[in-house]
Amino acid sequence: MSPAQNAPARKSPEYAQAVFEALTDEYGVQQRTFDADPLEMLIGTILSANTNDVNSGRAFRELKERYGGNWDAVRHAPLEDIKDAIRVAGMYNQKAPNIVNTLALIYDDRGAYSLDFLEEMDVTEAMAYLTALPGVGHKTASIVLLFRYGKATFPVDTHVQRISQRLGIVSARASAERVKHAWESLLPDETFFSMHVNLIQHGRTICHARKPKCDSCVLFELCDYAQQRGDWE
Repeated sequence: MSPAQNAPARKSPEYAQAVFEALTDEYGVQQRTFDADPLEMLIGTILSANTNDVNSGRAFRELKERYGGNWDAVRHAPLEDIKDAIRVAGMYNQKAPNIVNTLALIYDDRGAYSLDFLEEMDVTEAMAYLTALPGVGHKTASIVLLFRYGKATFPVDTHVQRISQRLGIVSARASAERVKHAWESLLPDETFFSMHVNLIQHGRTICHARKPKCDSCVLFELCDYAQQRGDWE
């Protein structure tokens, strides 16, 4: 599939910068203002897998309220009770033991239910620590490290993956991890947060999985999919 006329070469820093600037012009520069507890972010992100924000939020609030925000109580609670608390988030048979085992591993390793130590780690070491925990993949780990600590890692959700594939920055069947590495290799670290948030906003409002609004897309001239629509559907 040939690139759009006059667009910078795909998979180049110049192209990635052009996409970044177009989305920034449309949605603005997003500032990282998150100061939430990183362990809460981790548990919340585990709950968010394969569900929407409303349901994962309800599950997280129920989990905290049922056990008074006491992670030791969660860790030692009957597994069936944990499943019941988070049922609305779906996949509770997997998520409940993952949460309990993650809490146990962190406490056994650090003597506390805390991830504050991640701030002192470099991004590679912190990523390796988090992804070794049950139920924590690259997306979950990247969200915690980027949103809470501002570390240079690029989370990839379904919106980011879809738009990246359509643009041609990666192949049409590229994995989320491949998308992550592509953006990390092409953009400056300081752009990661704003780019990630703007890609999600663009996916929610314009670049839908079905019937994307290509005619009103600010990335039209940069996008393989828009320029040759039909070849990908």
